[in-house]
Order: sequence, then C-alpha cells, then structure tokens
Amino acid sequence: MNSPEQIEAERLLSVLFYSPNATAVYRGDEITIISANQAMLNFWGKDKSIIGKHFRTVLPELDDQPFFDILKNVWESGETFTAKNYPAVLPTEQGPQKFYFDFEYKALLDEFGKTEYILHTASEVTERHQAMNLVEEKSKSEQRLINDLSALNDEYLTTNEDLVLKHEELFVINTELRNTRKELITANHTLSENEKRFKTLVEKSPVAMASLRGERFEVDIVNDMVLQIWNKDRSVIGKPLEEALPELKDQVFIDILSSVYKTGQPYYGKEIKALFHNGEEMKEHYLNFAYQPIFDENNNSVSILIVATDVTEQVVARESVTEFKNRLEIAMDASRLGSTEVDLATGKMESTPQFKYNYGYAADEEFTYPDLFNAIFPEYRDHIRDLVREAILTNGVYKAEYPIKWRDGSTHWIQAHGRPRYDKNGVADRMVGMTTDITDKKLAEQRKDDFLSVASHELKTPLTAVKASIQLLNRIKDKPYSQTHVKLIEQSDKGIEKMCMLIDDLLNMSRLGQDQLMLQYKTFNLHEMLAKSCNHIRIEDRYQIILKGNQLLEIHADEHRIEQVIVNLVNNAMKYAKESMEIHILTESLEDQIKVSVQDFGEGISESVIPYLFDRYYRADHLGTSYSGLGLGLYICSEIIRKHSGKIGVDSKIGEGSTFWFTLPKKTEHIVADAALN
Repeated sequence: MNSPEQIEAERLLSVLFYSPNATAVYRGDEITIISANQAMLNFWGKDKSIIGKHFRTVLPELDDQPFFDILKNVWESGETFTAKNYPAVLPTEQGPQKFYFDFEYKALLDEFGKTEYILHTASEVTERHQAMNLVEEKSKSEQRLINDLSALNDEYLTTNEDLVLKHEELFVINTELRNTRKELITANHTLSENEKRFKTLVEKSPVAMASLRGERFEVDIVNDMVLQIWNKDRSVIGKPLEEALPELKDQVFIDILSSVYKTGQPYYGKEIKALFHNGEEMKEHYLNFAYQPIFDENNNSVSILIVATDVTEQVVARESVTEFKNRLEIAMDASRLGSTEVDLATGKMESTPQFKYNYGYAADEEFTYPDLFNAIFPEYRDHIRDLVREAILTNGVYKAEYPIKWRDGSTHWIQAHGRPRYDKNGVADRMVGMTTDITDKKLAEQRKDDFLSVASHELKTPLTAVKASIQLLNRIKDKPYSQTHVKLIEQSDKGIEKMCMLIDDLLNMSRLGQDQLMLQYKTFNLHEMLAKSCNHIRIEDRYQIILKGNQLLEIHADEHRIEQVIVNLVNNAMKYAKESMEIHILTESLEDQIKVSVQDFGEGISESVIPYLFDRYYRADHLGTSYSGLGLGLYICSEIIRKHSGKIGVDSKIGEGSTFWFTLPKKTEHIVADAALN
C-alpha cells in the first residue's frame, strides 16, 4: 500500500493512466471496464468513453478471439492468467492487424477470497516477436529480455509500491530493446550481405543456376550459364517463368516445379529433354538438374533454387554410339556375322548369339574356347592354332576357313577373322574374332565344281562322237556314197543337236544369272501351241501325247518361252518315266489364272527330292539311276515362269507317276507391268 503522505489515490491513478505499460481494471461477471490507461486505450483503438461499459459491448472485434472467455474464467476461478507472445488482432487505420503481447489477467481477491477486481497489464512485444523470427542467433538474448519483462510484470502486479522502480526497470528494458533493435539492424545488414554473396555465387557459378520466387516462379536470380541454355537475356528477371519461357507450357518442368513448391520435396532430373526457342526454331537440350526448395521460418516454400548441367553433347554422342552399335548389330545379323572376345588365360568367351549359333550352340548356352576347337575338324586344329599364335606375335589379323562338326553330327563351314588385344604391359590377353557360316557358299562352290565337271563330260560325249564320225567320213570321202555315209552324217547331226541343246541351256543360264532373259509378249491360242510342240516325240511315234482341256484358251505371254517350258517338262517325262507310254497335257482356266499340267504315269519322285528339283545345278539320281544333262532344265523353266509372274510346282506319288504344272496370270496388264520391271 502507498502511504498517504507519499501519494494520493487520485494522483496514483493519474500516474498509472500515463504509464507506458497498458493497464486496465475489470469487475463483475460481465467484465465491466472500470479503469483503462491511455496505453491500453491505444491498443484497443478506443477513448475514455468505454469506461464503465462491458468488455464485449465496447470491443466486439475481439468476440472471435479468446480474451473474454479467459477474463470470465479468471473472474469465476480467482486464478490469474499470464500469457507470453500472445497474438491479438486489433483494429488499425490500415485495417485489422495482428500484434503480439505479454499480458496478465490478475485476480484481486477480497477478504472472503472472492474476486473483487481483475487487473489487466499488457506490453506489446510484436517487434520482439519479429526479431525472434528474423534472427535466430539472437534468441537467447531475446529470451533473457522476455524473462526480464515477465519478472518486471510479476513485480509490478505484486505491489504498487514498486511502481517507480518498475518504471526505471522498464527504462532499462527499453534501452535493451533499442540495443536489440540495433542488433537486428546489424543482423539484417548481415542477411543482406549474405544475399549479395549468394547472388554473386549464383551468377559466377560454373554450372547453370537460377532462383525462382513464389508460386508463380518469378525469375529472381540467374547466371550466364542458365541464360545460355534458355537462349535469353537478363530481361527475364522479375517475370514469371511461363512468361519468360513460353515454350515450357507443354513441357514437364512447370508441373515439376509446382510439385516441389507444394510438397517441399526436392526433385532431381537426369538427361531430361527440354525444348528452347533459339530465335528460329525449337532446339533440343538434355539436362541434368535439381530443383531445391527454399523455406521461410514457418517451413513454407518461398522459392526454388535451380542447378542444371547441359549434357546434350554427351547424350547425342551416346545416342550416336548406340545408333552405330545398332546399325553394326543389324549389319552383322543381316550378314550372319558373329563376334566374340576370348580371354586367352581362362578360355572364357563373350560371344554374340550368332557366333554361338555358327557352332551349333543356343544363345543361352555356355560356349568356351576349348568348345570352339573341339568343334573344328582335327586335321585343321593345329593350323588354326598356328594362325592365332602368329597373329599374337605380329599383332596381325588371322584369316581362315575350316569345317566344323555340330553336336548333332552335321558338317558346316566357318570363315573366321581374328585379332589379338594387349594389356597395358603389351601382353596379348584377349582375342577378338568374327565368324560367319559359309556352308551354303561351300555347297554352292561344290555344286558349281560338280556342274563344271558334268558340263565338261556332257559336252565331251557328243563332241567325241561327232569327231569320230567326221574322222570316219574323212577316211571314206573318196569312196562312193553309201549307207555308211548316211549313218555317220546322222550320228554327227544328233551329236551336234545334243551340243546345241547343252549350249542353249548354258546361254539361258547365263542370261538368267545376269537378269537378261527378255520376254516377247503376244496373245496366242494355248491349245494350238501345245498341238504343234514336241513334234520330235510324235515323229518317233513311241510316246503318245494327249491334250486335254479348253481348246479356245488364249494367253498373253512369250510363246517361244512357254513352249520351251512344255518341251522341257515333256522331255523329263520321257526321261524319268520311260515306261509311261502316255503323257497327258491338261489346260485349265481358273478364277484369275491359267494352269498347264504335264502328267506321266511312271515310278514317281521321292518326297525328299521334290524341294530341290527347281534348284540350279540339281541333278537327281532317280531311284538309283543316273541321267545325263546339266541339271538346268527345271531351273530355267522356273525362272521363265517367274518372269511371267506365275508359279511352278510338282505333285508326285511313288508308283503312280508325277504331274509338273505351272500357272500364268490372266490379267494382261499385270503381266506386262511385271515384264517391264524385270
């Protein structure tokens, strides 16, 4: 209590009214305001007219805040309520604003222990609260300040007798606040310097960096590297990213940035394709980048830092290598080339599927260097090893062709190339090799050699007979003309005709090989042509040729070549079915084709032979019997029919005979077009 001789009550209230600490006194269940100093009125934005009125009546703007309920509880319970850094929304000239206060609702009890008054003291600590949020490193100092303010308020509420002392303490606290303010200014200056250093760091960074601010991703800081990627200048600063780079609209980057901003989770992109306008067209870039969110004191995203590296050259180079590798693989597959690399120390091989297949192994089977040599015919192994050793010694390439035996017992031919690779010490530790299966080539060469042998023999036989006949004629040239002369001349004529036929086959074969077999198209009656052909057979009167089918059929084709096919098929029927005295030739008109069949009633052809009958140089041993000829007749027939856009084939059963047939299209214009192309 104050001594009357020291200060009067009226004077005390006057002093309290002008105190810089906000003070108010309440009474009753309705929280009637019985006293409020100027500081409190300023907080509320009211004047003295509110004295004597109810709290909720004069301060309706606080209805949606908890203060009335707290006061009500203090009045009813008699318990004091103290708050620190408590937010309150108060009216200002600029509208409602949030402030922070340290305040206390002190219950003053009467002699019966009931609440007689509530003493409300408050201090605005908004600036302190902001200082705490802005400068974390000053939190300890601010905490001491808050503790001092709390202690000061406690002492002030405990006794009015220490009011002057508390004023002095408040002065000291205000001084500390001013010092804190100075420290805040220093901290802000430090923050500003840090921002400048950060900006300098971004702008001078050797990688592309940029900072985007806010939800619209406004370009805040950029360096030359990112501007170079964007193909922009510094005029983009301050613009939203979509406005600065409109080409990003339909790309993924804006969506990724939005996700990073909302979730606060960084994003790392690797070799992501981006399109930027270079002034004339859209140019592709491939980027490795990171989107790192930057947070405020409430852990909310405020900006995003971009760090990017343009890896376009690396990606393009890798894609070029991949493309080259794919092309190489396609080329190797197309040419049936297999490749391998052998570890000479272990014999372990890393082989392509084609390489394994060349030796009769599946792609998923293990295939080693010893396996390779085991497949080679024994008489070739030492030679191949010598070639490999020589290549290692000379750093050269070995080339070889050798036969191998697959695990199924079949024989194949391999063409191989290889070259050694050396380690850093110059020691050959690996051998790189490539192989291709040349079995077909070897078989073709063998067939060709066989063909040349047969051709020589076939030509030599009639030539020998002709030569012998001429020699005999030469001996009897001075003698009178006799039956011997006639016989020798006829033998010479048959031998020459035989050689002409063989030479014609060779010429036709040569033309077919050079794709120079020309067709002379005309429309003719098929039945009439068949009736005139094969007169050499009719003259001998041994075999009977029976024509069947539509006698009015007309086709558009090369009459001479079609007759050549018929004659060849009839000759084959005579040759391979000598016991069949009848040869039937049938003509049929199908839906869009004309079909001609030559049927004999001989012993038939084995099913194993049929697939090869139309191959070049093929000469079948018919039921164990060898026949003369070059093996070109059916091949030439098949090529003539192919030139006519037709098909050729054979149906045969052992013991029942054979039917060779071919078809020709009915459509004249189709045939002519195909002939022009060929």
